Amino acid sequence: MTSGHHPRAGDDLRTIPQVLDRIADRFSDHDALVTDERRFTYAELRDEVRSAAAAMIDLGIAAGDRVAIWSPNTWHWVVACLATHYAGGVLVPLNTRYTASEATDILARTGAPLLIASGEFLGADKAASVDRDALPALRDVVRVPIDKDDGTWDDFVARGGELSAVDLRAAAVRPDDVSDILFTSGTTGRSKGALCAHRQSLDAPAAWAECGQLTSDDRYLCINPFFHNFGYKAGILACLQTGATLIPQLTFDPEATMRAVQEHRITVLPGPPTIFSTLLDHPKRHEYDLTSLRFSVTGAAVIPVVLIERMQAELDIDIVLTAYGLTEASGFGTMCRADDDAVTVATTCGRPIADFELRIDNGTAAGETGEVLLRGPNVMLGYLDDPEATAAAIDADGWLHTGDVGAVDENGNLRITDRLKDMYICGGFNVYPAEIEQVLARLDGVAESAVIGVPDERLGEVGKAFIVTKAGATLDEETVIAYAKQHLANFKTPRSVEFLESLPRNPGGKVVKPLLRERA
Repeated sequence: MTSGHHPRAGDDLRTIPQVLDRIADRFSDHDALVTDERRFTYAELRDEVRSAAAAMIDLGIAAGDRVAIWSPNTWHWVVACLATHYAGGVLVPLNTRYTASEATDILARTGAPLLIASGEFLGADKAASVDRDALPALRDVVRVPIDKDDGTWDDFVARGGELSAVDLRAAAVRPDDVSDILFTSGTTGRSKGALCAHRQSLDAPAAWAECGQLTSDDRYLCINPFFHNFGYKAGILACLQTGATLIPQLTFDPEATMRAVQEHRITVLPGPPTIFSTLLDHPKRHEYDLTSLRFSVTGAAVIPVVLIERMQAELDIDIVLTAYGLTEASGFGTMCRADDDAVTVATTCGRPIADFELRIDNGTAAGETGEVLLRGPNVMLGYLDDPEATAAAIDADGWLHTGDVGAVDENGNLRITDRLKDMYICGGFNVYPAEIEQVLARLDGVAESAVIGVPDERLGEVGKAFIVTKAGATLDEETVIAYAKQHLANFKTPRSVEFLESLPRNPGGKVVKPLLRERA
């Protein structure tokens, strides 16, 4: 894969600070980041990043220290992320849907001395909700102003002094240094942190950008949250390597999206299938000029062929692709190509990108199903402080065992058919039933529970909990859902509850979830 703007073509820029420096020199006056309140050229973005990195160093951030960001898609996220890398730090993005206890757990496990978190936004205050007493390593919290100007961001950036120290720190970063730790929900109910190196965080999205033929002429509307692999790597880092202009959206609102497409002449719009079906069926769609759209990627759910056809025909998007990836593979894996037909795009996840090799375990003939295995330079370095889980995920030959079941057709396209681990995807987010079952086990009156994903028109899948109550206990659906809401992010909270006398089990005592799915 060697096109003009692939980071390995003719140079060896394999760290994020190097890539930022090069793009700021090459496209100094070109728009890098555009939001309603601020606009940065690439030169201005680098200046802001260096100032923020100097402020981090002033706060005592050392090379290799973890910096957590818990905030929605504002320009501050982009600056804080790149500043963390520039200061030689390691980025730890936190899901904005996490409860305070979920965030505290990750802050404790990473020992992050600095948290950059949103102040008041949509009635919540992430920065204020963190239990500082439980986090002795957390020295500083910088508030990002969103709904009201109560932030400490300006004071934070203003404290940045001498920039020569910053440039030395940036120059010392190596391609194999850890750039980020992204947490996946663990199947045992505890999330695991995937460690990725700078070269991986750059090479994988560069291959993605190449499939979509991204250039500096593109204007990219980023609806995917930055805390997610997709928003961060296929968003921020893909634009950084191609010179494209990034236009983040704070929350998804169909009319605001269409207005942004028209106003900014948006060419690139990735997102889960729900976003596109919402836009296609919106009563005001014809009031907006969406003809600038050129490239779209969707995935993370089952996609009807007709949706892909409508995106091509009615939204007139030239390139519509689907892809498959996972956090443990730097967020990427396989992807369709620009000349694939609508059926291939809708029914498969394409072929390997980013130097990945693909193998189906137990299947040799085309079309035979088995566990999907990936191998290549962009498989994560391992899980944070968990050598056992790392060894279970990556075998001695370097194959990453994804836990997904799939088949490869005669053209080499991957089709995901099932999940080994019972995981389901709600609104584009992975949900692990074991984590929900752990929470429900603590609810008074619950003897046992089992959670499965059931189809949902809007979100792809939502949780359904089957519960066996303790003798003499009385519980209803409302109480169970309210309890789950208190302890879990909204996308993990079950939407329905069914009470059973007992759960179906196999001779080994394991709950037989396929029987529960049939029931549902």
